[in-house]
Amino acid sequence: MTDTMSLFFALLTVAANLTVLALVVLVVGARRSNALAGALGGVRAQLALHSTWMAWVVAAVAMAGSLYYSEVANFPPCTLCWYQRIAMYPLVAILFVGGVLRDHRVRLYALPLVLAGGAISSYHYLLERFPDIGSSACEVSNPCTLVWVWKFNYISIPFMALSAFAMIATLLLLTPRPELVDVSEPSAPVESKEPQGELV
Repeated sequence: MTDTMSLFFALLTVAANLTVLALVVLVVGARRSNALAGALGGVRAQLALHSTWMAWVVAAVAMAGSLYYSEVANFPPCTLCWYQRIAMYPLVAILFVGGVLRDHRVRLYALPLVLAGGAISSYHYLLERFPDIGSSACEVSNPCTLVWVWKFNYISIPFMALSAFAMIATLLLLTPRPELVDVSEPSAPVESKEPQGELV
Protein backbone atom coordinates (compact mmCIF):
# COMPACT_ATOMS: atom_id res chain seq x y z
CA MET A 1 0.00 0.00 0.00
CA THR A 2 2.75 2.46 0.92
CA ASP A 3 4.62 1.72 -2.28
CA THR A 4 1.46 2.27 -4.32
CA MET A 5 0.77 5.60 -2.62
CA SER A 6 4.39 6.63 -3.09
CA LEU A 7 4.09 5.87 -6.80
CA PHE A 8 0.91 7.95 -6.94
CA PHE A 9 2.58 10.92 -5.21
CA ALA A 10 5.63 10.50 -7.44
CA LEU A 11 3.46 10.66 -10.57
CA LEU A 12 1.83 13.83 -9.25
CA THR A 13 5.33 15.20 -8.69
CA VAL A 14 6.31 14.45 -12.28
CA ALA A 15 3.13 16.16 -13.50
CA ALA A 16 3.96 19.23 -11.40
CA ASN A 17 7.53 19.27 -12.70
CA LEU A 18 6.38 19.09 -16.32
CA THR A 19 3.77 21.80 -15.76
CA VAL A 20 6.27 24.18 -14.18
CA LEU A 21 8.77 23.46 -16.95
CA ALA A 22 6.16 24.07 -19.65
CA LEU A 23 5.10 27.36 -18.07
CA VAL A 24 8.70 28.54 -17.75
CA VAL A 25 9.36 27.66 -21.41
CA LEU A 26 6.18 29.52 -22.36
CA VAL A 27 7.26 32.63 -20.45
CA VAL A 28 10.73 32.60 -22.01
CA GLY A 29 9.42 31.80 -25.48
CA ALA A 30 6.80 34.56 -25.30
CA ARG A 31 9.63 37.10 -25.53
CA ARG A 32 10.56 35.83 -28.97
CA SER A 33 7.33 34.51 -30.44
CA ASN A 34 4.04 36.32 -30.94
CA ALA A 35 2.22 32.99 -31.00
CA LEU A 36 3.67 31.99 -27.63
CA ALA A 37 2.96 35.48 -26.29
CA GLY A 38 -0.69 35.01 -27.25
CA ALA A 39 -0.74 31.58 -25.62
CA LEU A 40 0.81 33.01 -22.46
CA GLY A 41 -1.84 35.73 -22.39
CA GLY A 42 -4.55 33.06 -22.55
CA VAL A 43 -2.92 31.06 -19.76
CA ARG A 44 -2.60 34.13 -17.56
CA ALA A 45 -6.23 35.04 -18.19
CA GLN A 46 -7.28 31.61 -16.93
CA LEU A 47 -4.92 31.86 -13.97
CA ALA A 48 -6.51 35.16 -13.03
CA LEU A 49 -9.72 33.20 -12.46
CA HIS A 50 -8.47 29.91 -11.04
CA SER A 51 -4.85 30.15 -9.82
CA THR A 52 -5.65 30.55 -6.12
CA TRP A 53 -7.81 27.44 -6.06
CA MET A 54 -5.28 25.50 -8.14
CA ALA A 55 -2.54 26.47 -5.70
CA TRP A 56 -4.82 25.47 -2.82
CA VAL A 57 -5.30 22.00 -4.32
CA VAL A 58 -1.51 21.58 -4.60
CA ALA A 59 -1.00 22.65 -0.98
CA ALA A 60 -3.84 20.43 0.26
CA VAL A 61 -2.50 17.37 -1.57
CA ALA A 62 1.01 18.06 -0.25
CA MET A 63 -0.35 18.29 3.31
CA ALA A 64 -2.37 15.10 2.87
CA GLY A 65 0.70 13.32 1.51
CA SER A 66 2.88 14.36 4.43
CA LEU A 67 0.22 13.25 6.91
CA TYR A 68 -0.08 9.92 5.11
CA TYR A 69 3.64 9.28 5.41
CA SER A 70 3.79 10.17 9.10
CA GLU A 71 0.43 8.85 10.34
CA VAL A 72 -0.24 5.87 8.06
CA ALA A 73 3.13 4.76 6.69
CA ASN A 74 4.75 5.61 10.06
CA PHE A 75 7.69 7.49 8.57
CA PRO A 76 8.75 9.82 11.41
CA PRO A 77 9.29 13.37 10.09
CA CYS A 78 12.76 14.74 10.70
CA THR A 79 13.48 18.27 11.87
CA LEU A 80 13.69 19.66 8.32
CA CYS A 81 10.44 17.87 7.45
CA TRP A 82 8.75 19.72 10.30
CA TYR A 83 10.08 23.03 9.01
CA GLN A 84 8.64 22.26 5.58
CA ARG A 85 5.30 21.41 7.18
CA ILE A 86 5.36 24.70 9.05
CA ALA A 87 5.64 26.44 5.67
CA MET A 88 3.13 24.24 3.80
CA TYR A 89 0.26 23.71 6.23
CA PRO A 90 -0.68 27.39 6.69
CA LEU A 91 -0.84 27.73 2.90
CA VAL A 92 -3.88 25.46 2.88
CA ALA A 93 -5.78 27.92 5.06
CA ILE A 94 -4.35 31.08 3.48
CA LEU A 95 -5.10 30.01 -0.09
CA PHE A 96 -8.56 28.73 0.86
CA VAL A 97 -9.53 32.06 2.40
CA GLY A 98 -7.97 33.90 -0.55
CA GLY A 99 -10.01 31.77 -2.96
CA VAL A 100 -13.27 32.28 -1.09
CA LEU A 101 -12.76 36.04 -0.83
CA ARG A 102 -11.28 36.26 -4.35
CA ASP A 103 -8.45 38.25 -2.84
CA HIS A 104 -5.76 38.67 -5.50
CA ARG A 105 -3.41 39.97 -2.80
CA VAL A 106 -3.19 36.46 -1.34
CA ARG A 107 0.16 36.04 -3.08
CA LEU A 108 1.60 38.67 -0.73
CA TYR A 109 0.77 36.42 2.22
CA ALA A 110 1.54 33.10 0.57
CA LEU A 111 4.79 33.70 -1.32
CA PRO A 112 7.01 34.27 1.76
CA LEU A 113 5.98 30.85 3.09
CA VAL A 114 6.39 29.28 -0.35
CA LEU A 115 9.90 30.67 -0.80
CA ALA A 116 10.98 29.69 2.71
CA GLY A 117 9.57 26.19 2.33
CA GLY A 118 11.16 25.78 -1.09
CA ALA A 119 14.56 26.79 0.27
CA ILE A 120 14.29 24.27 3.12
CA SER A 121 13.15 21.52 0.74
CA SER A 122 16.08 22.23 -1.57
CA TYR A 123 18.53 22.03 1.33
CA HIS A 124 16.93 18.83 2.61
CA TYR A 125 17.13 17.22 -0.83
CA LEU A 126 20.77 18.28 -1.09
CA LEU A 127 21.46 16.63 2.26
CA GLU A 128 19.91 13.40 1.02
CA ARG A 129 22.11 13.38 -2.06
CA PHE A 130 25.25 14.48 -0.21
CA PRO A 131 25.02 13.24 3.40
CA ASP A 132 28.62 14.26 4.12
CA ILE A 133 27.53 17.91 4.13
CA GLY A 134 25.97 17.29 7.54
CA SER A 135 23.46 19.49 9.33
CA SER A 136 23.15 20.70 12.89
CA ALA A 137 19.37 20.55 12.44
CA CYS A 138 19.41 16.76 12.08
CA GLU A 139 18.77 14.45 15.01
CA VAL A 140 21.00 11.43 15.44
CA SER A 141 17.98 9.22 16.14
CA ASN A 142 16.09 10.53 13.09
CA PRO A 143 18.60 11.93 10.57
CA CYS A 144 17.52 14.21 7.77
CA THR A 145 19.66 12.18 5.37
CA LEU A 146 17.46 9.07 5.70
CA VAL A 147 15.65 8.43 2.39
CA TRP A 148 12.22 6.89 2.96
CA VAL A 149 10.99 7.14 -0.64
CA TRP A 150 12.97 7.00 -3.89
CA LYS A 151 11.06 6.92 -7.18
CA PHE A 152 12.16 7.33 -10.80
CA ASN A 153 15.72 7.69 -9.57
CA TYR A 154 15.24 11.29 -8.44
CA ILE A 155 12.04 11.73 -6.42
CA SER A 156 12.17 11.63 -2.62
CA ILE A 157 9.83 13.15 -0.04
CA PRO A 158 11.74 16.47 0.15
CA PHE A 159 11.69 16.66 -3.65
CA MET A 160 7.93 16.12 -3.60
CA ALA A 161 7.64 19.06 -1.21
CA LEU A 162 9.98 21.17 -3.34
CA SER A 163 7.89 20.41 -6.43
CA ALA A 164 4.72 21.45 -4.61
CA PHE A 165 6.28 24.72 -3.47
CA ALA A 166 7.57 25.36 -7.02
CA MET A 167 4.13 24.68 -8.50
CA ILE A 168 2.41 27.02 -6.04
CA ALA A 169 4.99 29.75 -6.66
CA THR A 170 4.62 29.44 -10.42
CA LEU A 171 0.82 29.67 -10.25
CA LEU A 172 0.90 32.72 -7.99
CA LEU A 173 3.68 34.55 -9.84
CA LEU A 174 2.09 34.10 -13.27
CA THR A 175 -1.27 35.41 -12.09
CA PRO A 176 -1.65 38.95 -13.42
CA ARG A 177 -2.38 41.79 -11.03
CA PRO A 178 -6.09 42.66 -10.85
CA GLU A 179 -5.56 46.09 -12.40
CA LEU A 180 -4.10 44.41 -15.50
CA VAL A 181 -7.13 42.18 -16.00
CA ASP A 182 -10.22 43.59 -17.70
CA VAL A 183 -13.02 41.83 -15.85
CA SER A 184 -15.70 44.35 -16.76
CA GLU A 185 -18.40 43.29 -19.17
CA PRO A 186 -19.15 45.54 -22.13
CA SER A 187 -21.97 47.83 -21.28
CA ALA A 188 -25.22 47.47 -23.18
CA PRO A 189 -25.90 50.16 -25.75
CA VAL A 190 -28.13 52.90 -24.45
CA GLU A 191 -31.24 53.28 -26.50
CA SER A 192 -31.93 56.87 -27.50
CA LYS A 193 -35.39 58.16 -26.80
CA GLU A 194 -35.01 60.84 -29.44
CA PRO A 195 -36.68 60.19 -32.79
CA GLN A 196 -34.23 58.81 -35.27
CA GLY A 197 -33.07 61.14 -37.98
CA GLU A 198 -33.98 64.38 -36.22
CA LEU A 199 -31.49 67.01 -35.23
CA VAL A 200 -31.65 68.46 -31.75
